[in-house]
Amino acid sequence: MLRLYDYLPSGNGYKVRLLLRQLGIPFERVEMDIVRGATRTPEFLAMNPDGRIPVLELDDGSHLAESSAILWYLADGTPFLPADRLERARVLQWMCFEQYSHEPNIATVRFWYHTELTDERRALLPGKRALGEAALAVMDGHLRTRRFFVGESYSIADIALYAYTHVADEGGFDLGPYPAVRTWLERVRAQPGHVPITQG
Repeated sequence: MLRLYDYLPSGNGYKVRLLLRQLGIPFERVEMDIVRGATRTPEFLAMNPDGRIPVLELDDGSHLAESSAILWYLADGTPFLPADRLERARVLQWMCFEQYSHEPNIATVRFWYHTELTDERRALLPGKRALGEAALAVMDGHLRTRRFFVGESYSIADIALYAYTHVADEGGFDLGPYPAVRTWLERVRAQPGHVPITQG
């Protein structure tokens, strides 16, 4: 059975958890308290030297890290990853956008609020907020004429972007100005097998 090393509040862990549930793949979830250093132990670092969750342990005992890589691995050969070459590249495009423009700002601010908003972090907030709002604006513009991010089908691009967007308010981001994003969030919630981020 697959084993997922995870941290329940993490959107990166949630991406993998959500896809596993929607694919109907059984797995064992191992909670790792990242705030208390659970991913900095020698045992965990042997699985992922970068010391981050999620990590997926495969049936053969090997380990795969990075949420986008895990999503791609699990989705290969399923409807969650298009067969068309260009559409596959567009899925990857949006997953890169999520990791470069979206997650470092929206997810980071949420994490700060969940842990500790130090003076140093407080000083960085305006810049993070501006970049987060810019990412939401890009998403909203794209979704005005589309049901999902790539083609007309729900894919791992949607899962990757949904994870932190649907909890953006926990970092103080107001989704009110982004009606297309809000409609898309409801569309994602309506997908078969959807589970909330709070469900292990």
